[in-house]
Amino acid sequence: MADRVRRVVIVGGGTAGWMTAAALSKALGKTDTAITLIESEEIGTVGVGEATIPTIHWFNTLVGLDEARFMADTGATWKLGIEFRGLQGEGSAYFHPFGTFGGPGDAAMFPHRLIRAWNVGEAAPIEEYSLTTQVARAGRFAKPVPDPRSLLSTLGYAFHFDAARYAAHLRVLAESRGVVRHEGRVVQVDRDAATGNVTTLQTATGDAIGGDLFIDCSGLRGLLIERAMGAGFEDWSHWLPCDAAWAAPTRAMERRPLYTQASADTAGWRWRIPLKHRTGNGYVFSSRFEEPDAARDRLLAALGEAVLAEPRLIRFTPGRRRRAWVGNVVAIGLSAGFLEPLESTSIHLIQSGIGRLLSLFPRADASPLLAEQYNRLSAREFEEVRDFIILHYHRTQGRTEPLWRYCQQMPIPDTLASRIDQFRASGRLMLATDDLFRDASWFAVLTGQGVRAEDHNPLLDVISDADNARQLAAMRQAIRSAALQVPLAQ
Repeated sequence: MADRVRRVVIVGGGTAGWMTAAALSKALGKTDTAITLIESEEIGTVGVGEATIPTIHWFNTLVGLDEARFMADTGATWKLGIEFRGLQGEGSAYFHPFGTFGGPGDAAMFPHRLIRAWNVGEAAPIEEYSLTTQVARAGRFAKPVPDPRSLLSTLGYAFHFDAARYAAHLRVLAESRGVVRHEGRVVQVDRDAATGNVTTLQTATGDAIGGDLFIDCSGLRGLLIERAMGAGFEDWSHWLPCDAAWAAPTRAMERRPLYTQASADTAGWRWRIPLKHRTGNGYVFSSRFEEPDAARDRLLAALGEAVLAEPRLIRFTPGRRRRAWVGNVVAIGLSAGFLEPLESTSIHLIQSGIGRLLSLFPRADASPLLAEQYNRLSAREFEEVRDFIILHYHRTQGRTEPLWRYCQQMPIPDTLASRIDQFRASGRLMLATDDLFRDASWFAVLTGQGVRAEDHNPLLDVISDADNARQLAAMRQAIRSAALQVPLAQ
């Protein structure tokens, strides 16, 4: 049996690096494994990942964050979902809630109740059957309750926060648990001639830092996973043509919405994220369809107010590493792949990478069987999230700009095409147990994007259309009443 890992080296700070350091320092806290994080103040971070999805609770609990202190330190606000504007033409809007539709314990079947009503001519507006949407629209907030009989158990929430402050918050926690930060820029990667594994990193200051396991959190550069280990990259820009973003902060809103706003624009979409101390804004666009200078001007014109800092341009290629784990190097965060923030998944993909690493944590010989399993699971997750994002682009109506026409006409992955066809024909959403987005998310977005199911689950046919309509009316009233009982957000 090989010796255990005694030295872990994390390359890169930022959100990914310090999330990894915080998680590993907690998991390895009772061992003598040394954890070193190398980062350089000369190298900036992307740092625009300010919106999360509900899986963030798993990570915050894992590393032992105090929620109230975390929110205060990061300028965090509550997030109940995402409002998509203009994807079905100017003036259109729909809401992707983080909670479920209908009553408690009915998440998988309730969409079929609505589909049945729609197919016999009932109006039944979808938002009226989501308690999370109703409280978000009203500026109210409550956490889901554990009682499975309560409508409040159908709620869901995440956070908006300042990514740089989140990294700093985690840094304090990780260093208190023994993580050693090393300032320096890696200029050379030494590898074992026999195995190809990384042995030592040389920095610009002349230091040599050795390790048994190396975590690449160097961002889009992929310093270790790509430049040293040659993992390869799968480019998805033919499906996700946006390849750049302008980001610019403005003053904090007086009345902060409890959701992220994503608005379609000429060559992409604009985000608006409410924090306590400022508002995050950006424009994700395709440089094939709009020049960067024109995109910058478009963002500033849409803001209609002074920015607190000069807009910053971020360039990227959507896709993933063909292998996120090679030898004794594991890529986490943007070094593993980039999927644009339309569904706020960047921080989730960091934490899921960390979760896989903890489950498959190797011995010092870095078994290739563990790497194989990690890479298979990582690829599947990236592809599922990719498909969900493509759905927003492909199933648009009422937009005639060149980018949107391209997206409407482009061939899509077979996995997504099959899911759309299955839903349209039967109302079914055949999800795997480990899929990130569940029934409510797919139902909200498919419906919002104009995909209509032609049939429902026949198990509902034991009741009449009239009874189904009466049950829906009762549910609508129950949700309306429950929403009024939820307090206004502070």
